[in-house]
This record gives sequence, C-alpha cells and structure tokens, in this order.
Amino acid sequence: MRKSNDKLLKDAIAQMMQVYKIKRRFDETSIVSLWPELVGKPVANRTKELFIRDRKLFLRIESSVIKNELMLIRGQIIEKINERAESNLVEELIFL
Repeated sequence: MRKSNDKLLKDAIAQMMQVYKIKRRFDETSIVSLWPELVGKPVANRTKELFIRDRKLFLRIESSVIKNELMLIRGQIIEKINERAESNLVEELIFL
C-alpha cells in the first residue's frame, strides 16, 4: 500500500533534476549518446565532434556529402531531437 506522500522513483528523479537545474544538461548528454539512433550508424560513424551549447547542436562531419545531406534535413533532425528530449533542446545545427 502506498502512502499519500509516496512518489514514483521516476517522478522523484525528475523533481530532483529540476531542483538542481541539471535536466537540460542530462538531456543534452542523452541526445549525444543517442546520435547513432537518431541519424543512423553510417552518419554517426562519420561524425567526429558533437556537442550542444546554448540550444545549438555543433557537428563536425568528415564527409562533405553527408554534411550536405544533413544540411538539407536539418529541420527534421532538430524536430527529432526535440521530440526525443520532450523539450525545445536544440534550435539550430551548426557545422564546424
């Protein structure tokens, strides 16, 4: 039997992340680790650098062909990332 002040572990962790203001950083790290799942292994294998700062996703891609393809679908990539994060985590893609 649950008491009225009991919380699910998921809810307690979410609340703790909000209190300590680490949710955004956690989400950013999660997206970086999920990059192969979001764009596929062939693209992920050609990604040499990937980080998020100030709602911008910075990418260094070693293949100019893949870089051009990603530029064409950047809106879809941003949408996929934000759906996965369930927040407006990324607003812009910047190629290094």
